[in-house]
Amino acid sequence: MKLEFIHHVAIICSNYERSKKFYTEILGLPIIQETYRKERDSYKLDLAVGAQSQIELFSFPTPPPRPSYPEATGLRHLAFAVSSVEETKKELESNDIAVEPVRIDELTGKRYTFFNDPDGLPIEIYEL
Repeated sequence: MKLEFIHHVAIICSNYERSKKFYTEILGLPIIQETYRKERDSYKLDLAVGAQSQIELFSFPTPPPRPSYPEATGLRHLAFAVSSVEETKKELESNDIAVEPVRIDELTGKRYTFFNDPDGLPIEIYEL
C-alpha cells in the first residue's frame, strides 16, 4: 500500500455562513462546489487547498461542540504550509483573527503559530 497525499479534511461547522466566509474570504480558499442536501438540511462546501487537497465544510442543524482541550484523542489540528508565517500572521490579524506568538520548531528550526476557526478548531501555519 502507498498513500499518495491527503485528499481532504472534513470539518463540521456550527454556523455555515460564518465559516464559509472565514474559509473563503479570510483564508482565501477557492470554492470547488457547494451542495445543499435538503434531506439532511445540510450544506457541503468543497474548498481547494493547493493543487491536490481539499477541505469539505459541512453544516448540520445541531452538531455537538468540539472538545476544547488541545490534547483530546483524535485530530489535534489542521496545518497549512505558508511561505511567510509573519506575513500570514499580519494578514490574519488585519481580519481580527487572534493569532498566537510565532514559535520555532525545535526539531526543524521552522517558524509556526496557531489560530482558531470560528468554531475553535486549531489551525497551524507552518513556514516552508
